[in-house]
Amino acid sequence: MSEYRIVREYQHPVITVWRALTDPALIPLWTSTGRGGRPEGFKAEAGTKFRFIGKPFPGWDGIVRCEVLDAEEPTLLRYDWRNKEADEPSVVTNMLEAIPGGTRLTWEHTGFRGIEGVFMSRLLGRVRRTMLDEGLPPVLADIGEDGALRPGSTLRAKG
Repeated sequence: MSEYRIVREYQHPVITVWRALTDPALIPLWTSTGRGGRPEGFKAEAGTKFRFIGKPFPGWDGIVRCEVLDAEEPTLLRYDWRNKEADEPSVVTNMLEAIPGGTRLTWEHTGFRGIEGVFMSRLLGRVRRTMLDEGLPPVLADIGEDGALRPGSTLRAKG
């Protein structure tokens, strides 16, 4: 099996990072940086079935089918991931830890199988690095204490 793990540190409180990762209005603002999608039906509650809707391309319909496996606000979000309904799921885990001056985010995606899984692991690892390095920081910087974007924010999801 293939997998990837990305660890990033942000100079923002854990609750701010949690909100960026779990608020359906904020998610597309940082996932679109890596050509990711918007969540449809997402809630950070175990058992919630949802979909990420992205841009289709040959061989993929643009939909990732997911189910929240575990959610412990504000430190753990785990969900399964299927590119096609019949796929064996892989698992995405986000762990947040308070550190001096901010938050450490550990993003893991495990359970890729076969040669297609090796390819997907590499592709998604690159996409996630872009999202976490280029997409997430400006969103974190624009979140106010109420958990929403500050008035006047110019952030928009890329189409």
